[in-house]
Amino acid sequence: MAERTALKASTERGIERRAPARRSVPWRTQGPVLAAIAVGGAVGACARYATALLWPTASGAFPWTTFWVNVTGCAVIGVLMVVITDIGAGHRLVRPFFGTGVLGGFTTFSTYTVDIERLTDAGRATTGLLDLVATALGALAAVWTTAHLTRRVIEWRTS
Repeated sequence: MAERTALKASTERGIERRAPARRSVPWRTQGPVLAAIAVGGAVGACARYATALLWPTASGAFPWTTFWVNVTGCAVIGVLMVVITDIGAGHRLVRPFFGTGVLGGFTTFSTYTVDIERLTDAGRATTGLLDLVATALGALAAVWTTAHLTRRVIEWRTS
């Protein structure tokens, strides 16, 4: 009762009492994003693993499978990011699912570094250096090229 009287008195004097601020619940908003990334990552990692099983790399040989997985994944990232950012199409979970999840799980830059280490340890330092440079340049070129071409296609279709 005393609290109610104090509230009435403070309201009469022009002092507003504010309700306590609601705490944001990050899991309510971030939970679906994390789930989309996790599911997408599992899909991408399974696709990468299947690719490695279909095209295994011989010991000491240039790791072509890892190279093409990374270059292809980066090319798709270039297309996807342009479509999402320039067109703005899709649900809010498309980018986390496909970009971070599927393509993040599919591209395998950790395996790329392990391949370089294995080649170097096997006395194939030149092949390891070639892999180091070729994969980095190939991935960058793939992203840039597909992003550029995708923007041109979008411009062509909208004009």
